[in-house]
Amino acid sequence: MGVPNTVLSIKWGTAFGAFDVNMLFRACLAHTPNDLKFVCLTDDASGLDPRIDARPIPDIALTPEEAKRPGVWRKLSLFSPDIADLGRVLFLDLDMLVVGDLSRFFEVSEGAVFQNMGESWRPEPRSDEKITGTCIFSFDTSGESSVLDAFLARKEANMNSWNNEQEFVGAHVSHASYWPEGMVVSFKRHLCHRNGMGLFAKPALPLPSASIVAFHGRPRPSDTREMTLWGTFPHLHLGPVPWIENYYRRFG
Repeated sequence: MGVPNTVLSIKWGTAFGAFDVNMLFRACLAHTPNDLKFVCLTDDASGLDPRIDARPIPDIALTPEEAKRPGVWRKLSLFSPDIADLGRVLFLDLDMLVVGDLSRFFEVSEGAVFQNMGESWRPEPRSDEKITGTCIFSFDTSGESSVLDAFLARKEANMNSWNNEQEFVGAHVSHASYWPEGMVVSFKRHLCHRNGMGLFAKPALPLPSASIVAFHGRPRPSDTREMTLWGTFPHLHLGPVPWIENYYRRFG
């Protein structure tokens, strides 16, 4: 048996629970043709599917106050040597919806490949700007520990000079590139309607070419299940989304 495809996730606090981890695991399992290893770094493994490899979140010497600062700095524990045994992984945030074959994401063999979160990631790009997003990225856990080393060497200065961990990661990995357009779509930017149209029309279905629907900021997937108004301007919508409801029934 060959080395399984590995998906890595992380969960702490109360923003997401075991339900969200288990749903992501089942969706990945359904869309990965070959063997899948699913790892969750967490401060609370209760309720997780027993097939999930639950591990403690590596300690990266953040004080409780530093861990709460804006920037999601605790996520840099992904670059701890404590998990170097995992080798190459596909990291997914817990608010990603897996809707298609993940095989393409496991074909990466070198460097780090990120989701572009810039203004070029829109149906009608506003510019050619690309911004590193760590919501969905492939990297070798045994080859990028220098990212964490660089952060810890000047921890306070780094937290003050960088907006968030993903900007820092993009600037410090050995080699950064981006997923081809269409593999990942933004729920807000590509599927939601704008300027009040969402009050009368449901968000679109993702195209068959998309494997992942990314939720970033608000709304989160669970927000769309409300019978009331959800989202933020200009992407306001009303009521549940049929295809997301089907996703929850299948994997939740």
